Amino acid sequence: MRPDIADVVRGADIGGWKPVEIEHGDRTIEVLLPPGAKTLGMREFAPLARPADEIRRSLEAPIGTPALPKIIEAKGKPAGKLSVCITTSDITRPVPYKGESGILDPLLGILHGCGVRRENVTLLVGTGTHRPSTAEEKVATFGERVSAEFRIIDHVCDDESMLTYIGRTRSGTEIHINRHFIEADVKIATGLVESHFMAGVSAGRKAICPALVSRKTIERFHSAQFLSSPKATNLVLEGNPCHEESLEIARKTKVDFIVNTVLNRRLELIGVFSGDLEQSHDKAVELVRRVVAIPVEREYDIVLTHGGYVGINHYQNAKAACNALPIVRENGFLILAACERDQDPVGPATYKTLLHLLKLQGPDGYLAALLNPAWKFTRDQWEPQMWGKVIGKIGEEGILYCTAFIPEQEQRLVPGTAGWDFLPPRVFPRDGEATQAMVRNALVYACHHPKWGGRKPSVAFIKEGPYAIPCLQGNRS
Repeated sequence: MRPDIADVVRGADIGGWKPVEIEHGDRTIEVLLPPGAKTLGMREFAPLARPADEIRRSLEAPIGTPALPKIIEAKGKPAGKLSVCITTSDITRPVPYKGESGILDPLLGILHGCGVRRENVTLLVGTGTHRPSTAEEKVATFGERVSAEFRIIDHVCDDESMLTYIGRTRSGTEIHINRHFIEADVKIATGLVESHFMAGVSAGRKAICPALVSRKTIERFHSAQFLSSPKATNLVLEGNPCHEESLEIARKTKVDFIVNTVLNRRLELIGVFSGDLEQSHDKAVELVRRVVAIPVEREYDIVLTHGGYVGINHYQNAKAACNALPIVRENGFLILAACERDQDPVGPATYKTLLHLLKLQGPDGYLAALLNPAWKFTRDQWEPQMWGKVIGKIGEEGILYCTAFIPEQEQRLVPGTAGWDFLPPRVFPRDGEATQAMVRNALVYACHHPKWGGRKPSVAFIKEGPYAIPCLQGNRS
């Protein structure tokens, strides 16, 4: 444990602190919150009582389009000769694809019932710039039967043989998109609608861009100019340059049909919205706003959050940090409990390099470098830019990043205070026990930090981590 942290923790009074459970991978860890701490939770939404029936109803009575049999009939050639491409999410999104309560079996069943041949159906994993999914991840996502019986391929944004050019957007972006999707007779997009800290919300048009486009097209979608906009944030669509660019590109592909899902805080299905690219997505967004937005009347000195299911590495955990940022007081503390389960717990090599540049230059210097005309767009530059927004408000010392899954030496290369600084001088395994000790001591340290001048700081815990969107309503004092 770092000596100054040890001094604070050793002399701290934690009498009356109460236990709470924090999501940590497939389990929870227990930490203690001080008296008066506010737990911020999303509204309770019961799961669909009969999800399979609701999925079938959504597919048979879509929003803004004819049902799939009518769409297939209108294609003008026998169903047995039609090619169908269904774009899907990768393992980073908990879309309910498999099983009796999943969207894939009934969707594939309708196609089969219309006469579409199984060998003419392609499941296209929309990876964007993410790595390709493994065979094990495909089985985990789609189930053993679908994985064995259907053609499943991963989009690769750098593979020119997989891409085709379809024009430019009004902003001048060249659109290079996956040819398997654009050349299919029937184009279907699926996904999970949730808040998104750049594009406002996910799914809908995002299942096309950035999921299926080239790296150069993604570079524009994730450009420093777009992300510098104050409207490039959670739950904002109107005026959001990321949303508008993505929607324009998706429109050009002439998507025939979408199937979007909405989950509650326990990742249970609460809504299915099928049909038109925009109309059905808009209906899903209405539900998402009701689910995730948490009205908050004030900023807090200390905010505790976690990485959730999506936080498989440091790269993805930017979501949790940015979502919490609006309610953290300037120069306050943000404590993030993380459980990185990816092959590389930090992220790709380029991301690590850019994080180091952010650490060296600071957020202003990093953004200035990205905006410089001489800068060559670099893969993953957008996520450090989002971390820069966090550092710009609370400083590096305000980020207390608690994880036992990033080795100590590697964690010291990323911005913030490493969780290893909060471990007492004894050996912990690299699992939840170590992270639990980090978070507990980080909370004690933050609550008893000398900068509060002896006053009791305000504390909030975001129960759902990256899925919740605290929205500051009024008085910031």
